[in-house]
Order: sequence, then C-alpha cells, then structure tokens
Amino acid sequence: MDRREMLGWLGAVGGGLAAGGPSLQAADHPDRKEAKGGAAGPMHGPHAHFCGIHIAKKDPKLQWIVQHYCTAHSGADHDEAMFQCILFDSTEKNAKLLGVEYIITDKQYRKLPDEEKKYWHPHTYEVLAGGLIAPGMNPDEEMKFMKVILTTWGKTWHTWPDPRTPVPLGEPLLIWALTGDGQADEKVIAARDRQFGVSTAKIREQRSQEIGWEVPQVSLPKSLHAVGRQWTNEGEDKPTRKKR
Repeated sequence: MDRREMLGWLGAVGGGLAAGGPSLQAADHPDRKEAKGGAAGPMHGPHAHFCGIHIAKKDPKLQWIVQHYCTAHSGADHDEAMFQCILFDSTEKNAKLLGVEYIITDKQYRKLPDEEKKYWHPHTYEVLAGGLIAPGMNPDEEMKFMKVILTTWGKTWHTWPDPRTPVPLGEPLLIWALTGDGQADEKVIAARDRQFGVSTAKIREQRSQEIGWEVPQVSLPKSLHAVGRQWTNEGEDKPTRKKR
C-alpha cells in the first residue's frame, strides 16, 4: 500500500464512502466561514467508513462493534501513506467517540523499534475472515479496499473504554484484533451481521477465494508486551496459498 495506491483508491471511490455516518460538519460558530479546508477541517474530502470488531489486548473478552471513519495522510515518509481514523460506537448522529486508530503499511511497521511494535495489531485475519466490512461500498470497491488493508497494522486506543458509561471513565484501553477462529464473541458477530444485513461466513469464503490466501490462525497475545503476527504462531510469518 504505497501513497499512490491509497490516495488513488480514496479519490476513485471516496464520493460515497461515508454516507449516513455521524456528521463530520463543524457546529455553527462565528469563525466558521474562515476555516480553511471547509467546515469539516482535516476531515474535509474523501474518507472511508468501515466496521470492525475491537477487542481489548489486556482482556480479549471485552469486544465491541466499532465504526471507523478514516482519511489518508501522507506522513513524513512520502513513499508510504497511512490512514488516521476516528472511532465511534455507532453510525448514528449522536454516536459516542470511542477513540482513534492509525493504520500503517507492513513496510512502515517493520521499521518500527521493537519496543513500539507491541502497540500495533495485524489486520490479516480480520480481512480474510470477514470481520472487517465497508458498509456503503459496492462489492468491487469493498474488495479493492480490503486488499489495501490486508497486510496493514493498526495502533488503536479507546479513550472511552466502556461505552455503556455516560462519560469516559478510566485509563485508555489498548485495542487488539481478532487473529484466529474461536476468539470472537459470536453474539457480537451476529449483532453486527444483523445491523448491516451481511453474513460474515459468506464474506469469509468470498474474500479467501478472491485474495487467494488461507485464513490465518494466530493465538491471542499472552501479555501486553507480546508482539503481533500476521499469519502464523511460529516460524516464518508468511501466508499459505489457498487450496483450489
């Protein structure tokens, strides 16, 4: 996912990506007309909406359906782009702002100091197993988007750790991703499928066939200091070609 690929993809399909989500327009205020980049400021222009299941790294039993609204950012490395996302608990106008996520390429991740890598989770299982969906995109757009996201890494903090509370309480939660079968709360998956009228099982089969890799099976981290893996628990961390 180089800068041209990410920005080109957003430019091509960005027009209808986030329709129906929480409003990103600034509230009326005296200086609104002077704001550069439009009322939405940094969120002005194409942005992607996708939905995933988040889990707490320190306690994987804590799981939530999370809406991501993301823009592309060129970053300091102009050969590599990244996504920066704001996270909500729903697509409604009064949705709670749960936190933030930064998404970088595998190339960028491998340049990180070892001590930093423990904060970054992989997206390989989420994409191939159907945990990530992009409501509002047509099937072709969604597949292209998922191929962009497949080998990326995310650094995510929930500053509203428990969305059931009226205000954010407690310290921020470091978020992890589902990385293997049997880790997801099936009630959470079922609720997400009902909400958007999709079948995670069907999406899994379609994506695995189209992308050509077996769905990875990686164990959950045993501690907050554990570093993520994309494809395997041990040995060389590489994908397995799907059997036809």
